[in-house]
Amino acid sequence: MSLSDHNANPFNALPPVVVALAVAIFAIELVFQAGTAGVIGGARGVGLRIEALNGFAFSPQRWDQMVEVGQFPPRHLLRLVSYSFVHLGFTHMLFVVVFLLAMGKLVAESFAAWAVLAVWAVASISGALIYGLVPGAETALVGGYPAVYGLIGCYTFLMWTGLGALGEQRIRAFSLIAFLLGIQLVFGLLFGGSATWVADLSGFVAGFLLSFIVSPGGWSRVMAKLRQR
Repeated sequence: MSLSDHNANPFNALPPVVVALAVAIFAIELVFQAGTAGVIGGARGVGLRIEALNGFAFSPQRWDQMVEVGQFPPRHLLRLVSYSFVHLGFTHMLFVVVFLLAMGKLVAESFAAWAVLAVWAVASISGALIYGLVPGAETALVGGYPAVYGLIGCYTFLMWTGLGALGEQRIRAFSLIAFLLGIQLVFGLLFGGSATWVADLSGFVAGFLLSFIVSPGGWSRVMAKLRQR
């Protein structure tokens, strides 16, 4: 390995759209951390995270009220996506960013930037809407996990198509999501938890299905399959 390889910026290998998403999430968390430390916001700085959660988290109760009265104010519709950029703490954010950088790099190397953003948004929206249907759901939905699981759905799609081209068993493509959901199940049984895993799984399904359309040549490939039938 050459000296230039050692000095290379590791972020150069990351697609810009992935870096942009990660920077946005990290920057928001830095603002919360600075507020907690009293660096910004003065006496109100400690409450910056709470204010953001109140303003941008997805609340299933509020969504039920909107559906009941048939009114959907834009500022509340924004919550269907905005919740994916605010987190409960630094560790919560860090895990999301790590998954984003890992999965995002793999996906964005094959998908266009607009497709990555579309998957992030659709997975977030799908995760929130399906979570909102869970009976008795009370915990607000916060964090980028449903969106990241959407990227995992895209990665699974790439694996699924690749294995199919090689004539191997496509079910192997779902090993990652099975492993992650298994971990969530174990933690839920040991330490308890909410039904937010429904949002994660919904994000995964949305990402996988959307890949049939937004992947390179995806729509043309779908139409070709339909014509063959």
